[in-house]
Amino acid sequence: MTRKSGYWLGKRVFVTGATGVVGSWLVRDLVEQSAEVVVLVLDANPQSDLYRSGLINRVTAANGCLEDFAALQRAIVGYEIDTVIHLGAQAIVDVAYRSPLATYETNVRGTWNLLEACRLHSDLVERVVIASSDKAYGEQEQLPYTEDMPLQGRQPYEVSKSCADLIAQSYFCAYGLPVAIARCGNIYGGGDLNWTRIVPGTIRSLYHGESPLIRSDGRYIRDYIYVKDVSSAYLMLAEHMDCADVRGGSFNFSPESRVQVMEIVNKIRHIMQCDHVEVTVLNEAKGEIRNQYLSSEKAKRVLRWAPTYTLEEGLKETIEWYLAFWRGKKP
Repeated sequence: MTRKSGYWLGKRVFVTGATGVVGSWLVRDLVEQSAEVVVLVLDANPQSDLYRSGLINRVTAANGCLEDFAALQRAIVGYEIDTVIHLGAQAIVDVAYRSPLATYETNVRGTWNLLEACRLHSDLVERVVIASSDKAYGEQEQLPYTEDMPLQGRQPYEVSKSCADLIAQSYFCAYGLPVAIARCGNIYGGGDLNWTRIVPGTIRSLYHGESPLIRSDGRYIRDYIYVKDVSSAYLMLAEHMDCADVRGGSFNFSPESRVQVMEIVNKIRHIMQCDHVEVTVLNEAKGEIRNQYLSSEKAKRVLRWAPTYTLEEGLKETIEWYLAFWRGKKP
C-alpha cells in the first residue's frame, strides 16, 4: 500500500484537536490536498499554528467540545462529513495525574460521543481514524509493544487512552463502524507550545541560555516520532479504510529508535551548539511508565509504512521552526 494521489480532493473531513500540534500539521496536509476540512474548536487560541499560519481561514470552524454530543452530531450532519480524524484529547500526563475527572471526560466520554455520532450517521461517515497512544498499553513485562498486547493502563492518562482505544474497537466489532486506530509514541515538531514537554521545553531553555529541565532521572526510554510522519500515517490509515486488513485494526507507528530522555536533550544541545549548557535533572516525575517503545512491524507489513524523517532530521526542522517563531518570522 502507498499514499493515494488525489484521494482527498473534495473529501469532507472533520478533525478534532485541530488546534494541537498534530492537528495543525494534519489540517495543513489536508488543505494542501484539496480536502474540505471542518475543525472542532472550543477556544480560539491565537498561539496555535492553526491560527498563526492563517489555516483557520481556509477551513470551517465548528464551535463546540468533545463532551457536547449535540455539537458533534450537528457538525457531522450539517457538513455531511465522510471522514473523521479524532485527535482531540487532554494529552498531558501531569495534568491527567492532577485532574483525572476532566481527563476522563475529554478522552473517554469525548471518544464515545464522537463514535456514537458517527454510528448514528453511518450513511455519511465512511472512515474514522482514532489517535490512540503507546500509553494505552500500560506497563508490560516485555517490550517493544505490539498490537496483540492487552491494553492495561493503570495511571489516569494511560487508563483514559486504554478506554478510548477499547471503545473504538467495540464500535467496529459491534456495529461495523469503519474505524482504524493509530498508536504513536512521543510526538514532537514545530507548533507545540506546551513547554513542559521535553523537546519544546529543552529548545526554549537553550534559546534563552537556561539549563534544560528533565523531570525524570533522565534514563526513561521513549519513542520519538516527528509530527509530519504522524500526519502521513493517519492519512494513510484513512485512505486504506476499505481494506479488510486495515478496517477495525490497530497500528503502531514508530521510527523504532529507542532513546533515553537524556539522549534526546543532548542531541538538541548539540544541534543548537549548546553542549556547554548544563542540564538540570529533577527526578520528580509522577504517574509515568519508565520504559515505552513500539514495534512498527505490522504497519510496515500491512501498510508498507516507514517514517520519512530520522530523529536528527526531525529535530533540526523542529528547532528551525522555533527559531523562526521567536524571531517573529513565519515558520
